[in-house]
Amino acid sequence: MANPILYRQRIIPDERILLKDDIIVTCSEDVIVTKWNALKPKKDLHHGYSCYLLKQGLKVSKFYREDGSLLYWYCDIVEYIYDSETNSLTSLDLLADVIIYPDGFVKVIDLDELVTALNNSLLEEDLLKECLLRLNQLLQIIYNGSFYTLQQYIEDIL
Repeated sequence: MANPILYRQRIIPDERILLKDDIIVTCSEDVIVTKWNALKPKKDLHHGYSCYLLKQGLKVSKFYREDGSLLYWYCDIVEYIYDSETNSLTSLDLLADVIIYPDGFVKVIDLDELVTALNNSLLEEDLLKECLLRLNQLLQIIYNGSFYTLQQYIEDIL
């Protein structure tokens, strides 16, 4: 796949954003790595790198503060939608996320949004099941000490 046009789509809130300023550093059939500045800079989050793991339905990002220090690793459970006619790739955020802090603390967030999305017919049951399976697989990678295998895609370009 040639470098695709990248979009981020969220369910809550309902939005689809062209990631026009993201720079694709590497691109293959299995993995895309980008570098970016925060769309809406926050108190801590300034810039980072993201690794689109296309076969696993994961997006692993390394978030930095403005001074270049590590804020945390942020893992999105996603569904990738590729449109060959427009060479565009949409990363549909399936709501559940995992944050890994520099001290190793792991936090799973936004599971309540899965229930809200299901109750309001914003997420199909099949995608909910897929999200939970991918979340479980990610947590198993983290808990068995193999998260470095996902971090390596980003670390290799730094």
